[in-house]
Amino acid sequence: MTTTLKSKLKDDLNVAIKARDELRSATLRMTLAAITNEEVAGKQKRELSDDEVLKVIAKEAKKRREAAEAFTQGGRTESADREKAEGEVLAGYLPKQLGDEELAAIVSAAVEEAQAAGAEGPRAMGAVMKIVNPKVAGLAEGGRVAAAVKKRLQG
Repeated sequence: MTTTLKSKLKDDLNVAIKARDELRSATLRMTLAAITNEEVAGKQKRELSDDEVLKVIAKEAKKRREAAEAFTQGGRTESADREKAEGEVLAGYLPKQLGDEELAAIVSAAVEEAQAAGAEGPRAMGAVMKIVNPKVAGLAEGGRVAAAVKKRLQG
């Protein structure tokens, strides 16, 4: 029997609680709460797939990065460090992010594919993003992908 990502998070939470790892247990609790919120959102309760759980974890990790940035700008380094540490805990559950070269190669191939289909210039952004997004889902942040596509389209 294969274990789901959600059950792995629960198991890791139990281990963290027993080890008295406050940072890890608090982070995993918040993440599991976000997953539960996602499961009960809408008209009917449902079980999230591993892909959907990954999306929730990615969203939580992004929140931590943005909060750390805001705390740093506000001069609250202690809070920023806490957010960064929580982000690192979550990063352990996410797939390895694509490097800049790998992302650029995927974007270049997608731009050529879109241009072959008749999309030209900066207006091809939507067409290229439709091709790129399924290929990099979960492996690169949307803002990074959009920036790479825009850079490639501008030459």
